[in-house]
Amino acid sequence: MTPITEVEGRRIPLSNLDKVLHPATGFTKGELLHYYATTAEVLLPHLRDRPVSFLRYPDGPEGQRFFTKNVPPGTPAWVTTAQVTRSDGVSRQILVQDLPTLMWAANLVTEFHTPQWRTDAPARADRLVLDLDPGAPADIVQCCEVGVWLRERLAADGLRAYAKTSGSKGLHLLVPLEPTPSEQVSAYAKGLAQEAERELPRLVVHRMAKALRPGKVFVDHSQNAAAKTTAAPYTLRARPEPTVSTPVTWDEVEHCEHAADLVFLADDLAARLRLHGDLLAPLLAADQAGRLP
Repeated sequence: MTPITEVEGRRIPLSNLDKVLHPATGFTKGELLHYYATTAEVLLPHLRDRPVSFLRYPDGPEGQRFFTKNVPPGTPAWVTTAQVTRSDGVSRQILVQDLPTLMWAANLVTEFHTPQWRTDAPARADRLVLDLDPGAPADIVQCCEVGVWLRERLAADGLRAYAKTSGSKGLHLLVPLEPTPSEQVSAYAKGLAQEAERELPRLVVHRMAKALRPGKVFVDHSQNAAAKTTAAPYTLRARPEPTVSTPVTWDEVEHCEHAADLVFLADDLAARLRLHGDLLAPLLAADQAGRLP
């Protein structure tokens, strides 16, 4: 019998709580749900008012994984949705506005991915993102080196960058912006990636072609396009270990010497939040928003 949990007055069936989802550590679905419940205070503001895309992995990272933007069958009537216009037409997507919706969605076993804009201003980005993706044998250590260069370059344009791990292999830089057309943000981000490649040719590539990437960091600027999404802060990732896309300090970035230095698991987050709070809170503050030059 599927247990029913009441969350803020909503009854939510939570299934297969003992199922192991992250085999390297034996991390179960029950532990996944506990993680999301205890990080909701910092996670929810980064999801709120953004149409969420789900990368689902109900049988763990070795099982089937599938990406969905549409409202899943069986979605409760109380879950908020929004109409979203895409290149292939109009659809409806989930908005994770509150704890009951977060726990219902987490029960589907999913990574949370969001665009750089909110539903009240579609295709007007309120943040810029640069996804630093290493090509082996490069790893996050090289991403950090590139990230520091990009931080200084952005600062020269009056923009302040914040960092988080991707939860996979790389590093994400995020910059709070006044709402700006996504096309304009995309063009600026591409220019930064190209400049980084010119200035750091031994480290950086700005094109996605795999043949160019071994030993270098791909500065992926494409996620600023209105149709693209990025792994949300604090989302678990579909990896053998329950790795989390974790905000980090610039001191941690500057002093990263080994890839393991910036790997954070679900069980690490409570202590980090007590120590740092939400390091990405400035992304949510209107008075922190910058303007593209």
